[in-house]
Amino acid sequence: MTFDLEYNSERPLMIIPEYGRHIQKLVDHCLALETKDERDKMAKAIVDVMGNLQPHLRDVPDFKHKLWDQLFIMADFKLDVESPYPQPSKEELQEKPEGLAYPKSASRYRYYGNNIQTMIDIALSWEEGEKKEALVFTIANHMKKCYLNWNKDTVDDAVIFKHLFDLSDGKLDLRNTEEELSESKNLLRKPRTQGQGTSTTKGTYKKPQHSNQNKNRKRY
Repeated sequence: MTFDLEYNSERPLMIIPEYGRHIQKLVDHCLALETKDERDKMAKAIVDVMGNLQPHLRDVPDFKHKLWDQLFIMADFKLDVESPYPQPSKEELQEKPEGLAYPKSASRYRYYGNNIQTMIDIALSWEEGEKKEALVFTIANHMKKCYLNWNKDTVDDAVIFKHLFDLSDGKLDLRNTEEELSESKNLLRKPRTQGQGTSTTKGTYKKPQHSNQNKNRKRY
């Protein structure tokens, strides 16, 4: 007794392997049907089976549309059936997408990153006033933090103000200001993790007392 065994290396390649060999054979059988009515019934049945094999696609918009497109792709765009959606073309599928423009790298001071430049541009679009001034000082504090992450040594505020002046093309000038930025140790302080330093025993908890030290806090 002899058996005719099929090897995957001898079988034709599957166009969409995720659906398996049996779905591809059903599509090939649908192509071989003579009448269009038979092909229409067969195509709808294949789409229903494909939907059962891909239940995660049910939450995707245009679920049925995607299944019909995949059916035409597996049929090599040679299937002549009535589809509820426009039939895609092979040229449309093989068309190369347009190239994406690479974002511009951070110009003169890369350790600040691209977001700093975006924040500076937004600050420049604001009207003059306390809000804009507070935003500018917030940006300067963030620049100081970025600088300290790149260089652990202490940085002078004058250096940050000069860099801010350069990045804003001279439109944000804090070089002669008398206000100071946050201290380096406060900017590099790691946030306390949840549950750390908050454990108290029963009866030892004391209600925190509010002081007047926050009345004159800096607005930034």
